[in-house]
Amino acid sequence: MQDLSNPVLWRAQNGVGHIVLNRPDAANAIDLAMAEAFGQAVAHLANADIGAVLISANGRQFCAGGDIRTFHAELGRLDQLVRDLLDILHPALQRLVELPVPVITAIQGSVGGAGIGLALCADIALASEAMKLRGGYSALGLSPDLGASYFLARRAGAARAKSILMTNRALSAAECLGFGLVDELHPASTLTSAAERLAMDLAAGATGALGGIKRLCDRATRLTLVEHLGDERRALLRCAQSADGREGVRAFAEKRAAVFSDPRID
Repeated sequence: MQDLSNPVLWRAQNGVGHIVLNRPDAANAIDLAMAEAFGQAVAHLANADIGAVLISANGRQFCAGGDIRTFHAELGRLDQLVRDLLDILHPALQRLVELPVPVITAIQGSVGGAGIGLALCADIALASEAMKLRGGYSALGLSPDLGASYFLARRAGAARAKSILMTNRALSAAECLGFGLVDELHPASTLTSAAERLAMDLAAGATGALGGIKRLCDRATRLTLVEHLGDERRALLRCAQSADGREGVRAFAEKRAAVFSDPRID
């Protein structure tokens, strides 16, 4: 882990790439320095020997979104500041989401604005019972960024996403679970351990199979059935040709735990 004063911390440990938002005194709001640190963290982990990524945050809030104080201070050049932020954040987010490994988030507190994209970009989103979500954009006269509208619509449907983003009503953790925005709720005291355990379990799994599952599910709604069946065929054949695929079948037949060993990121 780097200098604790960095706005985003990262490390690779036990097969898991950790990204930790680290501006707790500013509600982990995103300014230009934090955007740059996030981009660097993703770049480092994209080349690391990892089998899963876990995104978490220090402090009481997961991420309040963009740093509105910075926006106000730069009001005369707000459009240029937004452009500078998105030129860094959007490519980094896309690179993170497209990693061929599971991405997990541990959402310990409130989340809003661009923080929604960071929280919900995960393949599996875990949240504390203290978590709350509020859009916030339209109250500022702004529209969403960092995938907030994309991930809300994919997880809860377009109609629900529009309601969340237009009304800015705060959603409780239970509502977020009910709407499908998060996948699991945990007591605040056990969220971190649950997320780390899940990340390590997935990192120890069959990387090729998990990457195939991720790609297939992400592409499923954009393809016809014929196209999707072709994707499934190619993915399964890759697994069947791999050492992990053969190890998994052998371990099942021998009634033992499989030991997977294929490279974590190809």
